[in-house]
Amino acid sequence: MLGRRILRVKAFKVIYSYAVAGNMSLEEALKQFDASLEATRDLYLFLLASVPSLTRIARERLEAPKQKLHPTQEELNPNDKFVSNALSPLLDEDPDLQKILERKKFSWDQYDIVLKSILDSVGEQPYFKKYMDREERSLRDDCRLFGKIFEKDYSDSDALRELLEDKSIYWYDDLEYALICCINTFRDLAAGKRWRLPELYRSEEIKKTRPSAPLSSDRDFARKLVTTAFTSYEDTFRRVREAVPDWDSDRLFCTDLAIIALGVAEQKAFPDMPLDITMNEYLEIAKDFCTPKSRQFVNGLMDKLIKENLNK
Repeated sequence: MLGRRILRVKAFKVIYSYAVAGNMSLEEALKQFDASLEATRDLYLFLLASVPSLTRIARERLEAPKQKLHPTQEELNPNDKFVSNALSPLLDEDPDLQKILERKKFSWDQYDIVLKSILDSVGEQPYFKKYMDREERSLRDDCRLFGKIFEKDYSDSDALRELLEDKSIYWYDDLEYALICCINTFRDLAAGKRWRLPELYRSEEIKKTRPSAPLSSDRDFARKLVTTAFTSYEDTFRRVREAVPDWDSDRLFCTDLAIIALGVAEQKAFPDMPLDITMNEYLEIAKDFCTPKSRQFVNGLMDKLIKENLNK
């Protein structure tokens, strides 16, 4: 499930926390890291569980006008294609999924307001109107629809983001990635595959389907990266200050230092990793978490410190 790009991002957040707090042990850092990884899969499960609830609310809206004193023919005979989608019961009746959701106490019963706001958005979308107008009724078509709902309406929902931020300190930043994982699940279900809980690490997921694949462990990569960056952070900070002696250390952004520390640590822990890959990966992270000016600072310092290591 989790590939190396997101593992690097999560490692960055742990090292950044250490750079800010300064009183974290390695054991605490690894514990925080592991918790953030599991939280991403939990978010995937929580979002997946919303499909039956979203369908339920849509059905309630469809049924309500029928109770009017003089409902119209359109209200008595509405287009029920969406509320009759095949994806919702497939998830709602999956014993493995429901067992996990029950164990984790993941439910959308309290969050109808959030789902109603999403449903309002969905109803205005051109792709939804095209779906409702098509005569086709199939699991494949329904999965495509929910893929678009997750891609567009879930992603753009401020109400959903507020909910996730309240529920977990990890979930807000992981929304886009978890949505992609859900969309991939919809594609698998559309292709006739049965739902199963994805492995936490992508390398483990791949080896499940391709046992002979020559892949190194993403888990080992991630934990070694965090451990190396953490234990060498103070030394990296010292080297940065020595490299820019005229730069006030109080002005060194913790985000910049955390990224530099990780880039240097990755080269140290994995010397066979091509340098351009390491540099590019952390410069991409810098685009999201650093200022435009500090990206140049990160690029120059990381390159300098890594080359110093290589020349030792």
